[in-house]
Amino acid sequence: MTKGPFVAMASATAALGTALGSLALQLRAGGYEQYVESVATFSILMYVTSALTVVTWVRDGRPHAN
Repeated sequence: MTKGPFVAMASATAALGTALGSLALQLRAGGYEQYVESVATFSILMYVTSALTVVTWVRDGRPHAN
């Protein structure tokens, strides 16, 4: 299995997490406090998803036991 899908998925979810984190900061600065918590939570969820994708990528590279 090629590593391309793992790299693309990890990069995309990390970028989305960064964008959502930035949006949460802008919402806080703009006075939209009621939305900050849910956007920040989703941002953290994207970082966790990215980390789990990297873990899957590393585990896929290990030799398989018979």
